[in-house]
Amino acid sequence: MGRTVAVIGAGIAGPAAVLALARAGLEALWVAPKPEPDHDPVGETLAPAANPILAGLGLSGAMAAAGHRPSHTTLSAWGSDRLADRNAILHLEGPGLVLDRARFEADLRSHAAASAGRMVETRLSAAHAADGVWHLSLENGEALTADALVDASGRSAVVARSFAARERADQLMAAHAFLPHRDDSVEPTRAVLIEAVESGWWYAALRPDGSLSVAYFTDPDLLGDTPSRDLDAWTGLIAGTRHIGRWIEDAGFAVEAPPRLSSAGTTWLVPPAGRAEGAPWMAVGDCAAAFDPLSSHGMTTALWAGARAGGVMSASLQGDDTALEAYARSVMDGVAGFLAQRRGMYAQERRFPDAPFWQRRQGAG
Repeated sequence: MGRTVAVIGAGIAGPAAVLALARAGLEALWVAPKPEPDHDPVGETLAPAANPILAGLGLSGAMAAAGHRPSHTTLSAWGSDRLADRNAILHLEGPGLVLDRARFEADLRSHAAASAGRMVETRLSAAHAADGVWHLSLENGEALTADALVDASGRSAVVARSFAARERADQLMAAHAFLPHRDDSVEPTRAVLIEAVESGWWYAALRPDGSLSVAYFTDPDLLGDTPSRDLDAWTGLIAGTRHIGRWIEDAGFAVEAPPRLSSAGTTWLVPPAGRAEGAPWMAVGDCAAAFDPLSSHGMTTALWAGARAGGVMSASLQGDDTALEAYARSVMDGVAGFLAQRRGMYAQERRFPDAPFWQRRQGAG
């Protein structure tokens, strides 16, 4: 009888893990609730480094046919009022993608569902390990077992939090909105724009459907909850930008509703993998490590971690823990590397030396 690995959670890391497990000859028991009917996740920019990972999961063709568009240009006002242009020709992996994120996740889910030994579209109620086996209780009333477990449940870490501590580098949060395009006489620029301001920084990207994704990143005490309840407060924040607001106005995008708020801070689990009562487990995606979106590698990191599940679990189920240990080291090395990179990125912005947002990040980490 084959060995079964439970994968808890959907998103991006979950289906990537299911696909990797199937390629390693393991049976995936995938516990993934159905997406909400109005599911429209935030995060469109997929870094060029994701291209070889998608290829390794057998997804290159599906991504090429899905209507995502290449991301060739990023414009950045960081450390200067002037926009600097960074072109994708500099990336050896080719250009990144600006995704139809909902379509991307739906395609990942479809491909993974076809590869899973079994998919249960419900939530996990509880999980515990005993005598080298994982025992799962599901919201639909089922009780199942698995030989190993991959936690892809995001920042909530529904299983891994019982065996690891959550570390945090900051309290960054995002106010984000999708702005419809209301002026057919103007063709918006196909670019990604990043702009630093005194109290944080902004991101905007033209989505494949023609709408504009806009996000403002700052700390909770600097934002408060007013913009999420008050449209005038939100439009006032946009008006305080030099480039984001001009793009919105000149291209004919409409600011029609307040933004949604979500956590965007850098967090990670220690350790991100191990054994519980002899049963192996590993955390992937945001469950293992969630990085400040300035890195633009959140989705790529989720794909990378999920893609490691096949090799790591195959070895651990044969009693070899070196793969678990190597994966844990890789995650922790990635966290350390990102924190150093994060300090360098924020240190480049010197226009606001007395602003709390920038003081908290320059020289910290």
